Order: sequence, then structure tokens, then C-alpha cells
Amino acid sequence: MPTVLFAAPERLWPSYEPALAAAFAEAGLSVTMAGPRTAPAEVDYLIYAPNGPVSDFTPFTRARAVLSLWAGVERIVGNATLTQPLCRMVDAGLREGMVEWVTGHVLRSHLGIDRWLGAQDGIWRNGETPPLARDRQVVVLGLGELGAACAAMLGTLNFRVTGWSRSPKSLAGIDCLSGPEGLKAALARAEILVTVLPHTPETENVIDAAALARMPRGAVILNPGRGTLIDDAALLEALETGHVAQATLDVFRTEPLPPDHPYWAHPRVTVTPHIAADTRPASAARIIAENIRRGEAGEPFLYLVDRGRGY
Repeated sequence: MPTVLFAAPERLWPSYEPALAAAFAEAGLSVTMAGPRTAPAEVDYLIYAPNGPVSDFTPFTRARAVLSLWAGVERIVGNATLTQPLCRMVDAGLREGMVEWVTGHVLRSHLGIDRWLGAQDGIWRNGETPPLARDRQVVVLGLGELGAACAAMLGTLNFRVTGWSRSPKSLAGIDCLSGPEGLKAALARAEILVTVLPHTPETENVIDAAALARMPRGAVILNPGRGTLIDDAALLEALETGHVAQATLDVFRTEPLPPDHPYWAHPRVTVTPHIAADTRPASAARIIAENIRRGEAGEPFLYLVDRGRGY
């Protein structure tokens, strides 16, 4: 019977306890949840979040895997004490949440909803019909599990979708580009840009002044990926000049976003508090249970992190 440690913030346990119990039972697993007296050397699996109580993995000599509750692993992969297999979180609830956030805000920008909400002034503005989706170019940077799902949904709505990834990919109905030259070409099309890339040294400030200058004037940016993808000073400058018309940002370099940050008061910036793709206990617990089942059966883990690539 494997011993499992919930190494995430204690405040999350009331939500995860019943979800994990149900998922373990559904998977046919009998597990022992580690308690205060459980020695680290007795733990077989860690259910982990970087803001939880564990930062040194050295004592967990028997651990077969560290199962992250987060999709992003940039705060984990650099930990030199973490030598155990590391699995990131990819679950249906997280994916659906991201797709819904991206779709909602792309449609909001495409239809000019903010402008109409601010124009309830008695003036009938006939002739200001928005274009159809088939006439709007949307670019999704990042074609992993989440980015690919977003691109596919936007395609079903008839947007002209271009996807970009570091290495070549093929997705039905999506014009897929890759590599440095592909990125330049994708940015030149991006009337609406969605950034769903992971944080790596290569993606740090990928949206800088040069990248913004390649985008069409009046473009819109949505960032539910990582705060480090965008050069904040460059984006604010592009917003001031009107080269970028609007930005909706869900992730930031410092979270919570400081109250005095210029994004809060900017009239063309919408801040959402890192809600685009939150982990849902019920669906996440099933992924955790499946990976423990796989570990016990000697099968490959799901969503194993490539330490060299950083995701």
C-alpha cells in the first residue's frame, strides 16, 4: 500500500481530501495518507505545489514521483534536490477553464464589447458592425495541451487561426508555424494574440518591443500563459502609442499584482487574478490517482516533465 504525502498548502486539503478519496476508490487504489509522524523516507508519492511545505526533496529517498498540482513547473525544475520523476498537471478542468477564458476574451475583443458597454449615451452608431470571425486573424503562441485546445476552439468559431510553437506541429484546421522565422510571420498576422507558452529561458520577454512592432497596429493581446512572456515596459509603451489597442492579462511577474502597478489604472488593460486555468480538485485528483496507479503497475507516468526543456 503506497504512502502519499499531500505537500501543498494546508488550506487546500479540505477541498482535496474528499476528491482524492473518491479518485483513489475509482482507480481501485488503497493508499495511506502521510501524517505528521510519517518519516519522509516512508513516502512513495508527493502531491506537490511550490507554495507548499516541501522545498527539500533529499529526505524523500523512497519517493517514486512528485505529482504537481500546477500546470507550470518553472518554479520546480530548478530545484537541485528534486531528482525524483516530476509530473505536471494536465487535467480536463484546467484545460476547459483555459479554453473558456481565451474564447470569452477573444470574442469580447473581436466584437468590441468594451466599446459598446462604454457607449450607452443615447447615440445610435449605425454602420459600426464588427467583421465576421472568418475575417479576423488570431494567433496562438504555444501549441501544447492548453494552446492546442484554445486554437481548436477558436477554429470552430471560424476565426483564421495561426498557431506557433518552438518545434513543428500539425493541427487540423490550424496554420502551424515554428522557429524564429515562423514567430516573426505569426506576429505579423496577429490582430488578436494569445500567449500560452511555458516559462523557459527562451520564452522570457518573447513579447518585447521588437515583437510588438511586428504586430498589426491596433492589435489586442491576451496573456493567460506566464507573466514573464511579456516585457511590461514595452507593452505599456505600445499601449500609449496605440500600436496595441488593448491587453487582457491574467498572469504577472509578481502575484498578487501590486496595487500601484500601472496595469491596474490603465484604461486599455484588463487584469484578471490568475483565474484562466486554475486546478479543479475533482478532475486533478483523477490525474493524481491515475499516475499513482501507473507507478504501482510499473507503467509510464502521464505528463512527465522534460527537465532539459523545462516543461
